[in-house]
Amino acid sequence: MIYKSETGEHTLLDHYRRVLDAWPVPAEHVRVPTREGETFVVVSGPREAPPVVLLHGSGANTSMWRGDTVTWSQYFRTYAVDLVGEPGLSAPSRPALDSDAVSLWLDDVLEGLGITGAAFVGMSLGGWTALDYAVRRPERVTRLALMCPGGVGRQKVGWILKALLPRPFRSGGLRESAMTVAGLDGERDRQALDAVVLTFTHFNPRREKLPVFSDDALRGLAMPVLVIVGARDAMLDSRQTARRVRQHVPHSTVCLLPEAGHAIFGQTEPIAEFLRT
Repeated sequence: MIYKSETGEHTLLDHYRRVLDAWPVPAEHVRVPTREGETFVVVSGPREAPPVVLLHGSGANTSMWRGDTVTWSQYFRTYAVDLVGEPGLSAPSRPALDSDAVSLWLDDVLEGLGITGAAFVGMSLGGWTALDYAVRRPERVTRLALMCPGGVGRQKVGWILKALLPRPFRSGGLRESAMTVAGLDGERDRQALDAVVLTFTHFNPRREKLPVFSDDALRGLAMPVLVIVGARDAMLDSRQTARRVRQHVPHSTVCLLPEAGHAIFGQTEPIAEFLRT
């Protein structure tokens, strides 16, 4: 069970559907059959525009891209994919991360969308997913824009938001932990923080560590790669991520944000510029 209760599942998905109803640009909702079950995709932008696949992080869904798509859909056909096994409208299955199961699932998604090649934008687990696909299917990935991607720098804590688990019953403990782990400010990031607390009140995240990409795998990435990491990331060793990408990825640009944590905001324009170059 990926949800703690049936009531919790309904609460989260009802909230998500309200977000989808208020999507800021015209969008199509597409359901793609895959070997892991049905996958939900929000599609925006001109049909003839270059495709960009958006992959969110763990404990999230396509709603994290709603602000970015206002800009990106002006230039691209954006495909915001709900990862399977996460609190969205895709199937609850969780393909093994230490195998080719995730890339096979993405094969099915792209085939169902009629995409032969695309740029990918990924955050955290979505960044790991995009990297894994680029390593296994380099001919299908034209560019990679990754925010705090897993699988490169050392993982500081058990997989996503494990630090939320020890203090669930202390008053305000879940909110306090979310602020610490995600690097969110209680006032500035109130909306994002509310969403994190709501999600992890009702959702069971993946616990396993992400497989780490070898130096040779990183050297094999021939496409342009942009990596944006926060120096105060409490979950991943962002400095090690930056160092390994600079050393091993041939056509890479790395941006280390000194004040940012694991949750990175305000990168809409830099990513748009990278994708358009």
